[in-house]
Amino acid sequence: MASNIRILDGGMSRELVRLGAELKQPEWSALALIDTPNIVRQVHEEFIAAGADVITTNSYALVPYHIGEERFAREGRALIALSGRLAREAADAETTRSVMVAGGLPPIFGSYEPQNFDPARVQDYLSVLVEELESYADVWLGETLSLIAEGEAVRIATGDTNRPFWVSFTLEDADTEAAIANPKLRGGETVTEAAEWAAGSGAAALLFNCAKPEIMASAIKAASAVFAAKGVKLDLGVYANAFESNTDDGAANEALHGTRADLTGDRYTGFACDWVDAGATLVGGCCGIGASHIHNLAARLKGRAA
Repeated sequence: MASNIRILDGGMSRELVRLGAELKQPEWSALALIDTPNIVRQVHEEFIAAGADVITTNSYALVPYHIGEERFAREGRALIALSGRLAREAADAETTRSVMVAGGLPPIFGSYEPQNFDPARVQDYLSVLVEELESYADVWLGETLSLIAEGEAVRIATGDTNRPFWVSFTLEDADTEAAIANPKLRGGETVTEAAEWAAGSGAAALLFNCAKPEIMASAIKAASAVFAAKGVKLDLGVYANAFESNTDDGAANEALHGTRADLTGDRYTGFACDWVDAGATLVGGCCGIGASHIHNLAARLKGRAA
């Protein structure tokens, strides 16, 4: 049992489908907020019951990339606030322990799409997400970011909120051996460069998500080395995906990718133990990692029976 480990939730989209929500493009997981918000809350509740200490708002697809510019202007604020309220209600309904809500701040211009990042426009959208989630979030989570510049945009957007911010980068994982030897963000910058930025950014945590579990320990080790050299203390975290094949040739949510049959709860938890040994204190799952995986993580890493 590790008392300093916090368990994150898992991937939202497949749990929505499992519980009966529709998932299709272009709205993706935003469609459940529009049509079946009760299922969104149920996903949060199931992750909490499984042992999650932190749940993330279902705000990942609440950007023009998914719901369009017109709908974002017309309905974006209400949908973002709804995502925050559903997460907050689920967290507050847990009476046996404290559950934090992370205000999810996605890559504004698309997953795995660093070439689309527009620094001149990013705050137009991030500011809306921050304003509408601030009443519900305990911490900010900029996630699945491919560029350090995206992390900097999250820092700027959340700077006046008096909430800590976490930044999570997605990693290149097409070539497992190369990724282990020299872990990089999907935009090409190295994990070492990202950790050097994080060390001076004011971030409370640096995480890595939405990549193969096999490559994550090397990223944690690289970041830990930077923090040790600089004498800074940041939490480190991982929430890997379960994609069955390389997804670098397309957006992460372009389609419902197949998931790995070999990545059972026990095997995923085995990887997570390696991440903890390397220095991670925040551990959860991304695409394809469900409540059953989180149950296994919580039982193994925290001795928690859900």
